[in-house]
Amino acid sequence: MKKIIITIDGWSSCGKSTLAKQLAKSLGYIYIDSGAMYRAITLYFLRNHIDWTDNYLVQSALQNIHISFVHNASTQLSDIHLNNEHVEYVIRDMVVAEKVSEVAAIESVRTFAVAQQQRMGNEKGIVMDGRDIGTTVFPNAELKFFMTADISIRVDRRYIEMKQKNPHVSIEEVRDNLQMRDEIDSTRKISPLRMAEDAILLDNSQLSMEDQLQFALNMATEKIKQL
Repeated sequence: MKKIIITIDGWSSCGKSTLAKQLAKSLGYIYIDSGAMYRAITLYFLRNHIDWTDNYLVQSALQNIHISFVHNASTQLSDIHLNNEHVEYVIRDMVVAEKVSEVAAIESVRTFAVAQQQRMGNEKGIVMDGRDIGTTVFPNAELKFFMTADISIRVDRRYIEMKQKNPHVSIEEVRDNLQMRDEIDSTRKISPLRMAEDAILLDNSQLSMEDQLQFALNMATEKIKQL
């Protein structure tokens, strides 16, 4: 059976990663979390006190960054490693979340990440989620989704997620962080968040995870049959 590339773009806390993981498992595809790559780069910058407003320092730092996805036998997914260190959970910290949109807006950072992402898609059979996957990374992908949800629902989802990791986080902090990331993601000069013309809009405000997975699976199955 022929394989395709599936892209899932959309706003923060719309469940992009959840759907992408489920879809990849169901199809036997490889899941690649592009957002995790930008978080890993941000983590490296923070740890090494890199001033990301200085393009020379950024480009020098990127030469010392190696990002890989390693298969996790227990989850049947791939965990991200930064310079051979497992950082799947560290990169989800609020400190990283507060800075990742700034770092991801830097042209040299995006060039670095996009080149790696495109290499990962050479063999197809992947599901990749992010903000510019269907528009910049894989503009010719066979199937594209753009996910959205009401802002109040997105805030609640992120708050529940962050509360487990940081009991002291407030819902106001989460809302402010989401709104800030939305603003940066949609207005940056390099690959801003936008819906590709050939993407399928998926508003999951009132959908269960099972319903949205079935919808996406139906679309993928139909697309593969057409090849």
